[in-house]
Amino acid sequence: MPTSWEPQPTSRMCFVCGRENPVGLHLTFYEDQETGQIKAPLVIPETYQGYPGIAHGGILATILDETSGRAIMFGEEGVFWVTAKLEIRYRRPTPTETPLTAVGWVVERRSRSAQVAGEIRLEDGTVTVEANAVVVCPSETLLQAWGQEQSYWRVEREESL
Repeated sequence: MPTSWEPQPTSRMCFVCGRENPVGLHLTFYEDQETGQIKAPLVIPETYQGYPGIAHGGILATILDETSGRAIMFGEEGVFWVTAKLEIRYRRPTPTETPLTAVGWVVERRSRSAQVAGEIRLEDGTVTVEANAVVVCPSETLLQAWGQEQSYWRVEREESL
């Protein structure tokens, strides 16, 4: 990873970033200090394909939901938001078993909601999928439930370079 990339915390059982989720994607997200974006290098295994060699659209939407949603956390500890709206545009097939990068950023931030966006890119920078989302502050009930998992929310230093 470039030296300007700082890892974000991951959790225990999240499908996208959970370290202990046996069927999860196990992605690590980084804050790119140079661009102000969230980035996650990834390879989508063929077990998550729709058509042969092509990543399933639902998996791509899931990755972009997490990536764009994490953009609001850039540089902040303990800030959690939830997705209220997610729009996906599939621009071209996204291959499995190929190095990709998921990228997310904040478009506009308000006190209790934000517009965020994300893309999945091939190594040459070609965008295969893009997302626009609205994230909102979660309810107190959800935050209280999160308290049970909070001790698992941490940066795994052995993953960072």
